[in-house]
Amino acid sequence: MPAAGWRAGLARVAYSTLLRLATPLYLARLWWRGAREPGYRSAWPERLALGGPAQTPGALWLHAVSLGETKAAAVLVDALRARQPGLRLLLTHGTATGREAGRALLREGDLQTWLPFDTPGAVRRFLQRHRPALGVLMETEVWPNLLQAAEAAGVPIVLANARLSERSAGRGERFAAVLRPAAQRITLALAQSEDDARRLRQAGVPQVEVAGNLKYDLRADAALLARGQAWRARLGRPVLAMTNTRDGEEARLLAAWRGVPWRGAAPLLLIVPRHPQRFDAVAALVAQAGLRLSRRGTWGDAGPGADACQAEVWLGDSLGEMSAYYGAADLALLGGSFEPLGGHNLIESAACGCPIVLGPSTFNFADAAERALAEGAAWRAADLPQALALAAELLADASRLTGAAQAAQAFSARHRGAAERMAGRIGALLTSPAAR
Repeated sequence: MPAAGWRAGLARVAYSTLLRLATPLYLARLWWRGAREPGYRSAWPERLALGGPAQTPGALWLHAVSLGETKAAAVLVDALRARQPGLRLLLTHGTATGREAGRALLREGDLQTWLPFDTPGAVRRFLQRHRPALGVLMETEVWPNLLQAAEAAGVPIVLANARLSERSAGRGERFAAVLRPAAQRITLALAQSEDDARRLRQAGVPQVEVAGNLKYDLRADAALLARGQAWRARLGRPVLAMTNTRDGEEARLLAAWRGVPWRGAAPLLLIVPRHPQRFDAVAALVAQAGLRLSRRGTWGDAGPGADACQAEVWLGDSLGEMSAYYGAADLALLGGSFEPLGGHNLIESAACGCPIVLGPSTFNFADAAERALAEGAAWRAADLPQALALAAELLADASRLTGAAQAAQAFSARHRGAAERMAGRIGALLTSPAAR
């Protein structure tokens, strides 16, 4: 065996040994997190591929680790089912929010389970139990032992909606001995952009095609949009949202809020945290800032009452209502982009016709961010104080906001089509003799 092969083998043995040693800590962490999100304590043996029902051999296995990937997977699954109405799906996740959202994708004959921890025994048991015809991993899921076991079991693997930021590519180079052999086992990567494709090839993926971003194919939920617009109609002032906020951003936002030079009445501030386990902590931050708070979770189906309409801050503490939050907002700030975290999905706000202000960190959606800026659907600010000053200017200019909202919807519509392109390539692989 060449020296490179020995190094790769030793690297994977070391990686596997570390994972085995870390397994008790991993399980303990899941149990601890389950105290706040009970979903993490469900179907516990599946995390090690022990017990539970098995899928009928020959299904399409699709892995969507979290909520964002599951939303993107929904349009791909719809396109695949349109091509193959009898498709059977094995759907796996890594987070409780992803698993909860994934239930809506299931049809008769489908199965949902956790993706097991990437130890050799667990992934081998998983593939032996379910025997899928083809595996589709969403976005950035490259697991060395899983990919080695899939190759040994004859299961082709597609990386769909694939992205690889410059930052992640640099990190991957430091662990190339274990990650490059894993990347080389991917049958096909369907990349979001030319830059993603270039980095994936450099990382070792043998076949890469640019197919676009599935998130452009996600349509705003009309009923939820109308719900949010009805909330907005009850107010006599504009709404500034900050969505998908992460730890640290809310405190900075609230610290800067009082000093903003609003032109007229201050807008209502709508904060939508990224992670549901942080809802109470964010509510406490708002109370500490001395601002009157109303929580979405207290309204019920009736929507905001008189007290909520007098509040200074709304807390979006519900799941599955992002279209309603964007429908209520005149303008949004993108959470995850004001800390060095790479930002979150800005395409969703555009599809809802809500213009957005981006922070400096958008490497997770670099291509979409640059396109949105170029097409007039977004602005960029260096930090939260600058973003709020820009918001004050924009909220005072109705015609400018209207033009940006129209540009946002046009931007979202212009780049659709990834679901059909990916479904075509995956469908062809699924029906090929190698995938049977």
